[in-house]
Amino acid sequence: MKKKLILLVISIFLATWYQLSKAGEEFQLPIFTPSDLRSTLVHPSLVGKTTHEIPDFSFTNQNGETITQESVKNKIYVANFFFTSCPSICIDLAKNLKLVQDAFDVNDILILSHSVDPEIDSIERLKKYEEINDINGKNWFFLRGDINEVIKMAQLGYFAIASVDNHIDNSLIHTENIVLIDTESRIRGVYNGTSQLEMSYLISDIKKLLSND
Repeated sequence: MKKKLILLVISIFLATWYQLSKAGEEFQLPIFTPSDLRSTLVHPSLVGKTTHEIPDFSFTNQNGETITQESVKNKIYVANFFFTSCPSICIDLAKNLKLVQDAFDVNDILILSHSVDPEIDSIERLKKYEEINDINGKNWFFLRGDINEVIKMAQLGYFAIASVDNHIDNSLIHTENIVLIDTESRIRGVYNGTSQLEMSYLISDIKKLLSND
């Protein structure tokens, strides 16, 4: 009788352990490459690729500091694209990204917001944008640089846009996409930054990455 009871306890333990292990596996975030994403997000030159690396970059933030890949080394960060005079989706992007920032300690994550209007968005203007929106600039950087480099990052780095062929010369890139990058510079998620629901998914996914570090 005692042996049967011990076997029953062991069986229950093993069954519980298996279910917990299985559940843990289900919550593993995917690692995205061009072949995993829909074609509307992938530049034609990258369609079908099964590996991906974030290109080297160098931009200036609202404090006049140079931000490079070295700045985000071993960091979880999110990236998006905006411009300060945007009257539409950028307002929602800023509001919703603030929810993300407020959910974490400043040492846990970084936010990189790339201006797609660097001619207008000077360092001073980006700093003012930070202040007007009551944003903590310790881990949220508003970046400016050569527009071609910004487009390169949007298209070939973060897959925020597939192309800009449909934009006329005097138009600006609009994208609601927010991209999650892990400590190994791999894309782990793409979210609609105008949706508070998707921001809750982003917050949850960042917590998963933090728990695995």
